[in-house]
Amino acid sequence: MKILRVAKVLNNNVIIAGHPEHGEVVVIGKGIGFNRKTGDTIPLEAIEKMFILTNQMEQEQYKQLVPQVDEHLIEVIGEIISYISRKTQSELNEHIHIALTDHLAFAIKRAEQDLAFHNPFLYETKEIYPLEFELAEYAIDLIHKKLGVDLGDDEIGFVALHINSAITNRHISEVRGHAQLIADLVTVIEEELQISISRHSLDYSRLLTHLRFAIERVRRGERVGEIERLDVLLQQEYPSLYTLAGKLTDIMEQRLHKPICHAELSYLTMHLQRIATSQSES
Repeated sequence: MKILRVAKVLNNNVIIAGHPEHGEVVVIGKGIGFNRKTGDTIPLEAIEKMFILTNQMEQEQYKQLVPQVDEHLIEVIGEIISYISRKTQSELNEHIHIALTDHLAFAIKRAEQDLAFHNPFLYETKEIYPLEFELAEYAIDLIHKKLGVDLGDDEIGFVALHINSAITNRHISEVRGHAQLIADLVTVIEEELQISISRHSLDYSRLLTHLRFAIERVRRGERVGEIERLDVLLQQEYPSLYTLAGKLTDIMEQRLHKPICHAELSYLTMHLQRIATSQSES
């Protein structure tokens, strides 16, 4: 039977232990450290609902973080991550333990000091990542129930980005950058067309979906089929919208540091034309 041997108890929910395959690891789980001491052994089967950090750098960062965080929060975050893993049926990037713990500990501290932190792309996040947003709602609600701290809707958006980062194995800065890029593109569209798109409208939802998948195609280096005849027609029929689409793709290229195939410009022009028509009819 394989066992873990306790090297150090950090608190009731976190220990450092020797693993038969991974060497020294950080083990996180409800009550894992309760009444345990150095040298104790734990059967591996007993930690099926717990998390093991095997990456050396992640271990060191988490060890530094734990003494600064209330152990009840660590316990709640363990529940949150278990829930996310079950609902998505995926193996999350282990960095979520550090990123989410650090983020939520700071968010709780701000809330206790009544320091509000506005989320500039809350609506975009909800539309772009609906599953992650729903999971984040669960997380913020659980914190409210278990710790008595209401972090509010803005934090739901921030936590959703952390969840997406863990699911997709992308760094949170990249995920946040894409959400910010989409919000900025929407602002450019509204300014250029001199319109205000309702954040609750179907037009808005469609626009965000299109921009999200366009960015994903660029990120993965995928190309959409060229539509030369349609491209010429769009330039002739909707010159101002075609120019705006070009401005938007230029911004995307600059921010993503990757080339965008010309066909994306045509598809974006068609989408802009639908928005412009819808706005003029409303």
